[in-house]
Amino acid sequence: MASSFRIPPGYVPDMGKARIGGVLIALYPDRDTIRTVLMKRPDYGGIHSGQVSFPGGKQEAGDRDIIATALREAHEEVAIAPHQVRVLGQLTELYIPASNFLVHPVIGVLDRIPRLVPDAHEVERVLLPDLSHFLRSDIIGEKLIPIREHLTVKAPYYDVEGQVVWGATAMILSEFSQILMEVGFGDGRP
Repeated sequence: MASSFRIPPGYVPDMGKARIGGVLIALYPDRDTIRTVLMKRPDYGGIHSGQVSFPGGKQEAGDRDIIATALREAHEEVAIAPHQVRVLGQLTELYIPASNFLVHPVIGVLDRIPRLVPDAHEVERVLLPDLSHFLRSDIIGEKLIPIREHLTVKAPYYDVEGQVVWGATAMILSEFSQILMEVGFGDGRP
């Protein structure tokens, strides 16, 4: 799910200077399915303006570890209470060249549907897709996506509730979807 423009030829990032961030892949039961939480960021003119992402952000000095970062950010952005999340593990860290972030995806489970309260400054819209949605091939496409004035990139994406989910979030979803398929999720097993 990476665009061809993701890392320009010859570019070698200095990972020692990358900002560290964490995102939460929150999973929760809803009737006969399992859902996750995505959010659309408002348009603010920045690099990730208007994009769909998992709740998350930059690690702060007071965060014990990257899991604490992901849980804190999810609480700040959509009001998922950290004590309600049982952390299962992490996916592969992912470097985002456009913002110089090294993102650590954290997977956490909630026992019930969370009462989400989006932060008005950081969240334009919350999306609550069923995990089986990401196992469908008909939601994957490729299109030109504007990333800066006079600059577009051809990138693969997921269509989620009418929103284009691309970039780092799509790459994280791709890895997570592969794991779901490997464990037999969606083939009649829980």
